[in-house]
Amino acid sequence: MDLLSITAAGGMRSRMESLDMLANNIANAETGGYKVDREFYNVYTSPDAGMADGSEASELPVIEKNFIDFSQGTLRETGNPLDFALQGTGFFAVNSPAGVAYTRNGSFQVSPSGTLTTAEGFAVRDVNGKTVTLNPSLPVESSADGTLRQGGQPVAQLALASFPGSADLMKQGNTLFRPADPATTPAPASAEMQQGKLESSNLGAAESAVRLVSVMRQFDMLQRAMRIGMDMSRKAVEEVARVNS
Repeated sequence: MDLLSITAAGGMRSRMESLDMLANNIANAETGGYKVDREFYNVYTSPDAGMADGSEASELPVIEKNFIDFSQGTLRETGNPLDFALQGTGFFAVNSPAGVAYTRNGSFQVSPSGTLTTAEGFAVRDVNGKTVTLNPSLPVESSADGTLRQGGQPVAQLALASFPGSADLMKQGNTLFRPADPATTPAPASAEMQQGKLESSNLGAAESAVRLVSVMRQFDMLQRAMRIGMDMSRKAVEEVARVNS
């Protein structure tokens, strides 16, 4: 295969990966606490991708890795006393089927048994690592440090965790995170908890739309370049190498 086609094919592959990532981001535009995935590009040089005539190996654009953008999303009022948002760096701790996980989505509810859970049914943890239990018949008040009160008395303090190297966190579903290294110990968060609010996704709708159009145009351009390379190779075989009779 000629160098033009090889390079174009590599570019098309990386753009397809970008489209998959962008599609998932846009699908979660209304998901509370969702954090956007972004890509980091690099160039891959393969000695096996060199030309048959001994010329230099081709350099192919690739997505070296994805990373999570943990920037703060907008806090919106809901008026629901069981909705909590964090202003600043930090996460709520919950019990997931895969172990302790962390989330920015504070849309909680109280089960019939009194357990404070996420919308998915995962129990919310307190600072002592225990499940938070409330009286379903009493209103809930909160403080900025995560303390919950009922009837004027403190009943629990939510575990607010932070990770100095948030880049080491990986996604577990759309709104849960866990450390890549299970031995990582979270530190107490300095975030301020606000009641009656939820954090929106940190996706920029306009930016994502522009990015989507741009990636699609790049893919189309690379597809055309690949066709040109294939046409050039075909003509070289059919015409340039033709022996005059």
